[in-house]
Amino acid sequence: MADRKDDTAIKKVCVIGAGTMGAGIAAQVANAGVPVLLLDIVPKDGDNRNAIAEGAVAKMLKADPAPFMGKRPARLVETGNIEDHLDKVAECDWIVEAVIERLDIKQGLYAKLEEVRTPGTAVSSNTSTIPLEKLTEGRSDAFKRDFLITHFFNPPRYMRLIEIVAGAGSDGATVDRVVDFVDRRMGKSVVMAEDSPGFIANRIGTFWIQQAVNSAFDMGLTVEEADEIGGRPMGVPKTGIFGLIDLIGIDLMPHLMESLTSTLPPDDPYQAIARSEKLIEQMIDEGYTGRKGKGGFYAMHKGEDGKRTKMAKPLDGGEYRTAARPGLVRGPAAKGDLRALIETEGKVGEYAWAILGPTLSYAASIVPEATATIVGVDDAMKLGYNWKFGPFEMIDTIGPAHLRERMKQDGIPVPPLLETVGDKSFYRVENGQRQYLTTDGEYRDIERPEGVLLLEDIKRTRDPIVANGSAALWDVGDGVACLEFTGKMNALDEQVMKLIGKAIPVVRSDFKALVVYNEGSNFSAGANLGLAMFAVNIAAWSEVEKLVKAGQDAYKALKYAPFPVVAAPAGLALGGGCEIALNANAVQAHAETYIGLVECGVGLVPGWGGCGEMLDRWRSNPRQPGGPMPTVSKVFETVSTATVAKSASEAKELGFLRPTDGITMNRDRLLHDAKERALSMVEGYEPPEKPEFRLPGETGAAALMLAVDSFRKQGKATPHDETVAKELAGVLTGGDTDMTETVTEAQMLKLEREAFMRLVRNDKTQARVEHMLETGKPLRN
Repeated sequence: MADRKDDTAIKKVCVIGAGTMGAGIAAQVANAGVPVLLLDIVPKDGDNRNAIAEGAVAKMLKADPAPFMGKRPARLVETGNIEDHLDKVAECDWIVEAVIERLDIKQGLYAKLEEVRTPGTAVSSNTSTIPLEKLTEGRSDAFKRDFLITHFFNPPRYMRLIEIVAGAGSDGATVDRVVDFVDRRMGKSVVMAEDSPGFIANRIGTFWIQQAVNSAFDMGLTVEEADEIGGRPMGVPKTGIFGLIDLIGIDLMPHLMESLTSTLPPDDPYQAIARSEKLIEQMIDEGYTGRKGKGGFYAMHKGEDGKRTKMAKPLDGGEYRTAARPGLVRGPAAKGDLRALIETEGKVGEYAWAILGPTLSYAASIVPEATATIVGVDDAMKLGYNWKFGPFEMIDTIGPAHLRERMKQDGIPVPPLLETVGDKSFYRVENGQRQYLTTDGEYRDIERPEGVLLLEDIKRTRDPIVANGSAALWDVGDGVACLEFTGKMNALDEQVMKLIGKAIPVVRSDFKALVVYNEGSNFSAGANLGLAMFAVNIAAWSEVEKLVKAGQDAYKALKYAPFPVVAAPAGLALGGGCEIALNANAVQAHAETYIGLVECGVGLVPGWGGCGEMLDRWRSNPRQPGGPMPTVSKVFETVSTATVAKSASEAKELGFLRPTDGITMNRDRLLHDAKERALSMVEGYEPPEKPEFRLPGETGAAALMLAVDSFRKQGKATPHDETVAKELAGVLTGGDTDMTETVTEAQMLKLEREAFMRLVRNDKTQARVEHMLETGKPLRN
């Protein structure tokens, strides 16, 4: 073996096991810009000894949702097999084992790794069930020192949680190196778990699902009733219980049950509720395994008219029937009031309590066995199962004392932590600092890792500088202000534009820079179309044009402010949300930013400067051929098709982000990184010069429309698509101009406004907007 590593950086990773999880982990390493070696066994048939690993990469390149954030990361994956290429692990700084969940196979692989790896190289298992102590049996102390468990959640690109388990003999520096890498480079939120069966999220999650399924069968509920009661009112994703089982695969349930029952002690509460249902066994046998199979508890039926109808499986074993919307949960219970939910009379309250009572008791019972703090439990469930609230946050909502008394009344075990809390709460805010209750009954501050800055923490310590119903301005420290959108889906309206107008002089006077950022699920879904349609319906055209002009003025005021403006989008940044990023002086985007100018999809054109900004980006792109027509054609293709980048990396390829714009992998680090980017621009900052364009004019527009006409004749574009495309082509080619004339930014904005107003008056555009508001889907008219 080579000498022990003394370099702490992880520069290359090896993943062994090219199944769904292993390949997904390799893809996320590549997404981080780090080379990765992906190995698997040699297939029994065929001449290609690397076929399994190569096939996994090829499959991921076609998958949707995509494991890769673009085509470039895939080039960082080197494939091979463990017979011919295992010696290459000596080049790697971290080896991730993601093979089948069999102890003998894992241990056999570790014996081989010990012979070829460089000492000091981190080795981890992606196991979700096998204790670390068993995995390292028979290995040397040196191997044990470098070994840990890194339990990713599927799919690795999109699920933020990683549970990490360090053994008693694990080297702290090695663990820290892996923790830092998966946090900063892979974008994961780390929860440290103890070496106990199922760790945290899957242990609680499996108990929760089992309890919910058992109770639904016992109470004679329909799957729709169970999912309505046990879904959104509890802060659970809209799939609910049975929809979630369909998503992860019904056939996975028996394996989870077998895994936990075989590893948990006999007196663990899960052992008492673990049971199978004949209906579920029958569905698995017949291939009804959920979304990946012929259907599950839900299935889509396509009628003779081509329409698809959602069907539901009765739990008594009958035939599929049309899924119903029960409408059982109303009032405060429907809005997340858990106490109101469990106290609702009838089956709503009975079923809610049948789930929450035992589940919250179980969650409280595994601290500190599964993880040291209640924060670890709550983070694991929010990140791993997408719960809105963690179990202890739920307990605080219900009231710990009230919950404890009801548990005693109904014979549900009351864990020690629920006795420890007494009449207090598990969380509190003290001097603006959120604190949690420890197992010894004391409160401690929730400490953020270095480089994590959250607006939710700032809001506990101060009031906004200025605010209205749609936006707010905050002081985030070090002379940087933060503009936050606060409306539904962070939609943009006249109030946002007014707030921008108030913010600019405040920042100019009292701050060095501005960051545009929020902590909603989405940066902004674009303009508030509902308000716009209200004005359209009463023919208040001047009000519509006033809103378009206000947006243009506000965005350009940000662009040319005497201080740097950095946009920090995450999630959806569509339409006007994309345009504010386009007008910012720099962008620090979360890796999972889905950005695009989608106005053509609702029969409009970008109206807040997006056309000019895209032209300006593409003409300065070194990959773009010279001359105005290639630039115009590229922007026309992207905008007319309402193309949305599926990652920040792809957004650079599409021109929504500059090559110099930054990407942050970890969502919790986005505000900090954007703030640092803004501060780095302060010294000597000068606003950008206003661009001028030389555009091809009417001849260029005619050339663009030839392609659109061809698409229409092929049935790929509708007549109204052609109308919208003609307006867009007119804007992008400069209107009534030619190559000898200069088109200013102000003229581009005027062209945008005029095209927008012509389209918004069109009945077919209005139909598209109304259809989008009603259904959330585009109308092809």
